[in-house]
Amino acid sequence: MPVCLLCNLARHREVMAAVPSSKLLRKCIASPTGKHSASVIFLHGSGDTGQGVRAWVKEVSVPDLAFPHIRVVYPTAPARPYTPMRGALSNVWFDRYKISQDSLEHLESIDAMAKSLGAVIQEEIRAGVPKHRMIIGGFSMGGAMALHLACRYHPDVAGVFVLSSFLNKDSVVYQAVEERARAGSPLPELFQGHGTGDELVFHKWGEETTALLKKAGMTTTFHSFPGLQHQLSRPEIELLRSWILTKLLPDSLDASGQ
Repeated sequence: MPVCLLCNLARHREVMAAVPSSKLLRKCIASPTGKHSASVIFLHGSGDTGQGVRAWVKEVSVPDLAFPHIRVVYPTAPARPYTPMRGALSNVWFDRYKISQDSLEHLESIDAMAKSLGAVIQEEIRAGVPKHRMIIGGFSMGGAMALHLACRYHPDVAGVFVLSSFLNKDSVVYQAVEERARAGSPLPELFQGHGTGDELVFHKWGEETTALLKKAGMTTTFHSFPGLQHQLSRPEIELLRSWILTKLLPDSLDASGQ
């Protein structure tokens, strides 16, 4: 099973390559079996890969997180020095000063990665999928990156999902959401899931993130999973799948939303 590096640094054994000069990200793709009319972008946790989290999703979920009309894209973050690992290279979406709710955000690395992930979104647009037929989400660090991407850069996507993740208390995401809500501008809907047994990203961090986003003006749904540690689970993926299909990206709509 893939292991989020935030979860257990000691179990990380991969030797990372240098950060590639190209801004294009490697991707693992679960293609739709029918006409492609919607897309989901799923971001892995720290130290993992797109292929790794794709395998993890397949391992825990029955049925698989695959759809007749939705392409699910699993990008891989390039390796970069990661401060919580004393500068060692790791596949992470951004750097952190430390793993804490009270820490400042490393906005330089977050914003640079948002531009790279924007290219992934543009690829889906070129394939004929409008942003209102897209969902962005992720596990752990991938969830935090998804919130920055969806709320600050691409707020016209249909939704964002966040699994076992959190935002820093003074995150700029809260301000961005509040400003859009005050202006009456559309915001993506949030699905958040978190295990009560998570001792790495505490359950209360997830709860507080949802509460602050809701206060700022976002439509949110928070699901607690009793005893679940810092990992994916079948019930969580089943709820996520239902949310995607029944609320945001049903097959009955074509790419134009008609």
